[in-house]
Amino acid sequence: MTRPPYRWPDPDRDYANGAFIPEGASYPARWAEAAAGFRASLGTRAELDLAYGPGPRQRLDLFLPEGHARGVVIFIHGGYWHLFRKSYWSHLAAGPLARGFAVAMPGYSLAPTARIAEMTAEIARSCWFVGTRVAGPMVATGHSAGGHLAARMGCADLAVPVSRVVPISPLSELAPLIETTMNATLQIDAAEAAGESPARLALRRDVAAHVWVGASERPAFLWHARVLAEEWGCAWTCDPGKHHFDVIEGLADPASPLTQVLVEGL
Repeated sequence: MTRPPYRWPDPDRDYANGAFIPEGASYPARWAEAAAGFRASLGTRAELDLAYGPGPRQRLDLFLPEGHARGVVIFIHGGYWHLFRKSYWSHLAAGPLARGFAVAMPGYSLAPTARIAEMTAEIARSCWFVGTRVAGPMVATGHSAGGHLAARMGCADLAVPVSRVVPISPLSELAPLIETTMNATLQIDAAEAAGESPARLALRRDVAAHVWVGASERPAFLWHARVLAEEWGCAWTCDPGKHHFDVIEGLADPASPLTQVLVEGL
């Protein structure tokens, strides 16, 4: 494991997750393999590549539980708004599915093709589409950049049919990302940071929220999680021993505390 050399300040080092996780580079291939196997195991209960809009990445996978769905969980993938695709994460639907919830995993346009504000609009559109397919309460969750987008679904400036948001390791304040080298791709500016940072926006009154983060994550991600929870006045969980790449694993377990937070009271 090779870590970036220390210097202060160093925004790129703040967000370098894989460099601080043992065998970090191996995780994407492991995710993709587990996801493919899980999709195959569901048979007709996996409805793949449903179009919720006209764009090439405006497609979602919908996984259905056995019997009538109690509601639906929307999982939004991460990758700093410019990496990965929905097919890496299918196995994380296992926990909510076993609890009787459908799970939708939308793709969305990535930078530099799209700005973050456009991604927010696409995910909102996907939620409305899912609402036409599955009745009952809707919970938005997501990881990292997907945690940002999940949090945006609960903000008061949007009308989205979600009753709860559970951002996992979310990027809740975009201003620090402006100083990273990846901003050459993301193109975040001051105006977009103001309009797209959940920590600067009110939580919609009819939406419950719970922020989740791994206790062993980079300090920047602990900061993002705590700031969002403080600004929204909501609960937050610092998951013991979890880093940025394994903090999502609880979603695959119907008995995990993370899955319980998703569906509690619904």
